[in-house]
Amino acid sequence: MLLNILLGVAVLIILLLIVIATRPATFSVSRSATMAATPAALFNQVNDFHKWENWSPWAKIDPDCKNSFEGPTSGKGSKFSWDGNKNVGAGNMEIVESAPNGHIRIRLEFTRPFANVNDTLFTFKPIGNKTNVSWTMSGKNNFMSKAFSLIMNCDKMVGPQFEKGLASMETAAAAESN
Repeated sequence: MLLNILLGVAVLIILLLIVIATRPATFSVSRSATMAATPAALFNQVNDFHKWENWSPWAKIDPDCKNSFEGPTSGKGSKFSWDGNKNVGAGNMEIVESAPNGHIRIRLEFTRPFANVNDTLFTFKPIGNKTNVSWTMSGKNNFMSKAFSLIMNCDKMVGPQFEKGLASMETAAAAESN
């Protein structure tokens, strides 16, 4: 009887490992919004990490987060590090591409609660007197990320934060323009 139970448990574990291993190797979360602001005004909100506190949803989650900056004030080579509570974790970002009023690519590294490196891309497209801003984060799923995705949906977890951030970005750009 004990042997049958152990074999059953072993089969379940093997099946779980197979399910985890067959989960997607990559992920992508993307949101966009059309805003009543120029591409330049919105681009400047993203291109300077010092301005992120005005619109980033994570700055509101942990106002006591410890932030530090390195490199140029804005643009390629700018670096931002944070160490916050359990809700925002710790990590760093570096702008690796900055095409004025077009796009900004950021290398995003999480060190806590899970170590992972992701690519973040912001694009700015004029539409008449408005601008469509897209915010996309993509990366690779390691084994632990694949296992985590069985119980948590990254798009449902991060997507609403992107939506809040985009709405706040429009407000921050308008306030800076006045």
